[in-house]
Amino acid sequence: MRTKLLNISIIYILVLMIAIPNMNNVQRALADTSDLKVTGTTLHLREGPGLSYPIITTLDEGDQLTSISREGDWIQVKAGDNEGWVASWLTASINDKQTIDKTLISQVDRLNIRTEPDISSAVLGQLSIGNQAKLIEKNGEWAKIDWNGLVGWVSTDYVTINDLPEKKVKAEADEPKVEVSTKKINKDTTFTVLVDALNVRQTPDLNAKKIGTISNGQAFKVLAQEHNWVQIQYNDNKEGWVYSFYGTFSNIEKTTSKSASSSSELESVTIIYNGTNLRTDATTVADVVARVDAGETYPIVGAKNDFYEIQVDDKTAFVANWVVTTTSSSKATTAIKKDKSKPRKKGTLNGLTIVVDAGHGGNDHGTTGQRGTEEKEITLKTASLLASKLSAAGANVVMTRESDEYVALRKRVSIAHQYEADAFISIHYDATEDSSVNGFTSYYMNSNQQGLADAINNGLSNKIDLKDRGTQQGNYLVLRENRQQAALIELGYLSNGSEERVITTAKFREQATLGIYQGILNYFNENQ
Repeated sequence: MRTKLLNISIIYILVLMIAIPNMNNVQRALADTSDLKVTGTTLHLREGPGLSYPIITTLDEGDQLTSISREGDWIQVKAGDNEGWVASWLTASINDKQTIDKTLISQVDRLNIRTEPDISSAVLGQLSIGNQAKLIEKNGEWAKIDWNGLVGWVSTDYVTINDLPEKKVKAEADEPKVEVSTKKINKDTTFTVLVDALNVRQTPDLNAKKIGTISNGQAFKVLAQEHNWVQIQYNDNKEGWVYSFYGTFSNIEKTTSKSASSSSELESVTIIYNGTNLRTDATTVADVVARVDAGETYPIVGAKNDFYEIQVDDKTAFVANWVVTTTSSSKATTAIKKDKSKPRKKGTLNGLTIVVDAGHGGNDHGTTGQRGTEEKEITLKTASLLASKLSAAGANVVMTRESDEYVALRKRVSIAHQYEADAFISIHYDATEDSSVNGFTSYYMNSNQQGLADAINNGLSNKIDLKDRGTQQGNYLVLRENRQQAALIELGYLSNGSEERVITTAKFREQATLGIYQGILNYFNENQ
């Protein structure tokens, strides 16, 4: 009997010894309740808080994580049997889904509404600038919206979210509109069309209703200007908006009374290349009537196709608009020179004019990635982000396009010349038939452009985690024909599926534009 009791006691003690660790495990498991999930298509779990640390494993979208600690933008987490660090911008709280009475307003044209919160998911529709939608849910860098019954996801990088009451949101969302802050124009200013056909729209928006078409050579009274859009008096009863890149401005009083005005008061062109041809008609095959050198100035009397008609002594001639700069008056020219004469404080971009060129646009889609990314879309997003950084540093920023619009290459160069840009930065994404090729490249063409390209490439190499392909000479028209400091940046390969996933994220654009900005700043700190 005594032996039996002893055996039972031993068994009981053994059971307790086994149970106690198991209870600890239960407590540990309860403490390790997942509170985060992966929102990116893939997420690297790293040994430390930074992109330079080795990768432990790769996590998939939707995987759940348990947060342990945080350091800056990095979170230490437990994922299954692994423990390491992840980028916070690719995660979201499991309980972070907010259903709130807010309205979301698009800040860009053609903002894709997608089926899922992922750049690779199908597109359901698009928002235009000013379009309002009801916010259903916010999850990381994505927002779920209801736009006139269409429910989908949009990137929060290109929207603003207002705290308006629901009733007010509904009342305003019934008829989306664009609130335009217009710049008043001299009452005698006219806009002359330089292309064969130009659409006139109700509002300064590429998706706005088209109310008519105007033709080459037609001139209209200018009412107001908003960014790259011009409001014109379309006819006696209607006003409309046109894209300003496809025409030229002039002054009625000055152009209708040539004898009363000197050439310095008229809107004029200044030749920017030695040996520029003046022709009998607005075509490159017309007879040459004279060859003139850089610095010569002539008053504008008209426009045709991509040419200005200018006054040369007692006759007129035509000159291509991409080989000249235009000035509206001698006072304006003086003002520009005065601004440029202001000293620049080191560490800022005050007083500098920088042209930011978003590659491709309109019917020029650029390359298309393996996952369907269109180059023209992400170049515009990247260029807009870069422009905001440069403006914040004090630069006068001019964008060659601000929406999905085709702009000819020579027109892009002409903009740089017209504004006497201190730098011209063209943004692109690369592609090749070999899908294994990857990395970023900075290009220049003329010798005076290499320093800027080198500085930008160095800035990028410090900010993005892609293969550095270095600075190279590239025979691109926007570099070759550009007499300003200029660089063309290829920010990774869309033809490489893995790289496409990285370079199409908002975080990459943020880091890339920060690198380009830092490179530009370093260049001018060292050279001015």
